[in-house]
Amino acid sequence: MTNLFILLQDPAPQGGGLGNYSGLIMIVLLFAIMYFLMIRPQRNKQKEIQKMRENLSTGDKVVTAGGIYGKIREKGDKTFIIEIADGVKIKVDKASIYASSDDIQVSK
Repeated sequence: MTNLFILLQDPAPQGGGLGNYSGLIMIVLLFAIMYFLMIRPQRNKQKEIQKMRENLSTGDKVVTAGGIYGKIREKGDKTFIIEIADGVKIKVDKASIYASSDDIQVSK
């Protein structure tokens, strides 16, 4: 009986055009949207931060990732020596410098 039911059904519709690839096209569109809305702006922001770090020189005021304010006293390949108070110097990694305190605007 089930064999007869299977034989009497219409054959699977033959979709033409994009029917077979619609799922793949949706996934590609999703990744394209994610790239332009999330990944690309993040890369641009990282490039700006890297450029800012490379342009820092001695005497510039900076803020570390830990929120420590200070002035750059020495610049190395991968580190900075920052003076945070008179006679108090710390060595920090370049990656921990996030913003120049000159760029930060304090609201009053």
